[in-house]
Amino acid sequence: MAIAEQDACEQGLAVFEAKLQRLFEEWKAKPLSAPENEFPVALLKELQEKGVFSALFSIEEGGLGMCRSAEGGQYLFTLLRRVGYLSLSLGRCLEGHVNVVRLVELYGTTAQRHVLRSRLKQAGLAGIWVTDGNPLVTLKREGSSYRLSGIKGFASAVKQVSLALITATPNQGAPVMVLVPTTDANRQRPGPGTLTGMHASGTGAYDFTGLRIAPEDILGSAGDYLRQPEFSAGAWRGSAVALGGIDHLVDLLRQELLARGRADNPHQLARIGEALILRKTAAMWVKEAVKAAYSVHMASEDVISIINLARLAVERAALELITLVQRSLGLSAFIKGKAVEQVMRDLATYLRQPAPDEALTEAASWFVHNDWPEVVS
Repeated sequence: MAIAEQDACEQGLAVFEAKLQRLFEEWKAKPLSAPENEFPVALLKELQEKGVFSALFSIEEGGLGMCRSAEGGQYLFTLLRRVGYLSLSLGRCLEGHVNVVRLVELYGTTAQRHVLRSRLKQAGLAGIWVTDGNPLVTLKREGSSYRLSGIKGFASAVKQVSLALITATPNQGAPVMVLVPTTDANRQRPGPGTLTGMHASGTGAYDFTGLRIAPEDILGSAGDYLRQPEFSAGAWRGSAVALGGIDHLVDLLRQELLARGRADNPHQLARIGEALILRKTAAMWVKEAVKAAYSVHMASEDVISIINLARLAVERAALELITLVQRSLGLSAFIKGKAVEQVMRDLATYLRQPAPDEALTEAASWFVHNDWPEVVS
């Protein structure tokens, strides 16, 4: 990147951060008024109008490189954290959108990056749907094109996503990534059931049976989706969203105790102090994970292990914080319709990521035999 281009990018990121800060303060001041099962369309639209989605693209595609550079990653961390504060459900969907952009930048051709930019400029939200329903999604060659068959379950924002990155299993070989339009409402299916939280994310399923795709809709090579360290490294983005939920819960605890005149009670002060420690600990772990994810010096195993440990540290901090809030506020923390109750349920649901025990033991096994890396940037 030329020096002038880099300077322009840095200035653009600074302007973007200031714009994001103003939007964040405006939305923090608004009460949660929409039903919890209603997708936050207004906030999504405002983020799009403020240029948040455009900034995610590379400089070559007219963006600010937030998904590619280490500096951009710091701004992306702030974005995901703040959106997670405002809405964990929207944070989940934004994190999926970012993942699509990131994977296309890593594994896509120049033409595919151009096409993605054009499609999302017109249609908005992308989703990454990789959990198979019944039957699983397969890919079959038919002449010069391919035919898809099967269902993806746990499809976040199924009614809002217009373009999905999915995995499909061919007759032979490892699954491949495919970019597919998802605008046919007749293909939408009910989700796996009613989740305890995260209702506003609009999780459903989508039936791809009979859809034809062109060879240029296939992204990268077979097995790229599971390629390390990227497959595990991307978990830092989910942790950043969860950290936003932790921020929100700490603020709700403080505000509730102040409103009750209980904030100076020594037992409540002790809980607030513990809550602040938990939040700061989680934040430090996520910042370490961001540095690892963008490091050009660290071994792949170091990156994976640090980010997995960060993910588990955030989970532990959030679960301990939920217990503190419940003890502090008593039964009022369990009243449906109150912001604190919704945020706790959303956060507890959001934290249910796969294979936590495996992530912990594999990271521990690596660092038993290897020193913690000193250089993480």
